[in-house]
Amino acid sequence: MHSGSTTGVLAMQLAVAAASPHAWRDGIVVARHDDVLEVALLDGGTVALSVETDAEPGTPVALHPVAELLAAGSSRSSARPV
Repeated sequence: MHSGSTTGVLAMQLAVAAASPHAWRDGIVVARHDDVLEVALLDGGTVALSVETDAEPGTPVALHPVAELLAAGSSRSSARPV
């Protein structure tokens, strides 16, 4: 599956992400308000996500909307739409 750190991630989320690798969407964190990140997706649009991550504005990330995962480098965290 994946060897980086995980925060608040269920095994099912990792399994769903591994089973559907084409669902990942690249983005950049554009704002942070406590535990809510605003991510500008490179294929258009923005999304607000409730997360437990250290990602700050300017951080490149990948979002798996089906598995509700956010990847920043080798770490993965749950990412629930707000």
